[in-house]
Amino acid sequence: MMLPRCERPTVPDESTLRRFERAVLPHLPAAYNMARWLTRNDHDAEDVVQEAYVRAFRFFDGFHGGDGRAWLLTIVRHTCYTWLQHNRGHELMTEFDEEIHNLDGEAANPETILLHRTNQLLLRQALEELPVEYREVIILRELEGLSYKEIAAIADLPVGTVMSRLARARKRLQQTLAHRLHTEV
Repeated sequence: MMLPRCERPTVPDESTLRRFERAVLPHLPAAYNMARWLTRNDHDAEDVVQEAYVRAFRFFDGFHGGDGRAWLLTIVRHTCYTWLQHNRGHELMTEFDEEIHNLDGEAANPETILLHRTNQLLLRQALEELPVEYREVIILRELEGLSYKEIAAIADLPVGTVMSRLARARKRLQQTLAHRLHTEV
C-alpha cells in the first residue's frame, strides 16, 4: 500500500543533515538541562528532548541560521509545556501570594563552606518547588547564561515580564531557603 505523497517520510539530503548536526546537536546538554528542570525527572526530560529534537529536525527548513541554541531551546520549551499540559496540567497553575511575591525583605545567605553540600540540596529542592514559569526563567538565566532578550525570545514574553518573573523567582527562592534554614536550626 502506498502512502499519500504528503504522508511519505522524506529522507534528508546529506548537507541538511550536516547543517542540523552543526547547528543543533552541540546544544543537547542545554536542551536536556532545561527539560530536566522543567519536568523535574530524568526520564521525562529524556523523552521531551527526544521529541524536541524530532520536531527540530522536522522543521529545520524553517531555521535560517542565527542562534541555534535559542532556536532549539524554544522548541524544547514548547515541547516541555505540551508534555506538562498532557501529563501534569496541575503544575502549570501558579497561585499569587502577595507575601511571596513582595520584593521587600531580607535575603538569607548561607555563610559557611562547611554547609555547601547541604545548601546545594536545599537550593535544588527549592528550585524544583518553583512554579514552572519561574523555574524556566531561572534555569535559562542562571544555569544557561542567556540574556533577558534571549529568554524573552525563547519564552515568547516581553523582556519586562522576563525580568519580573526572574525577580519573583529569586525572591521565592530566598524565602524558601530562609524558611528551610530557620526550621533546620
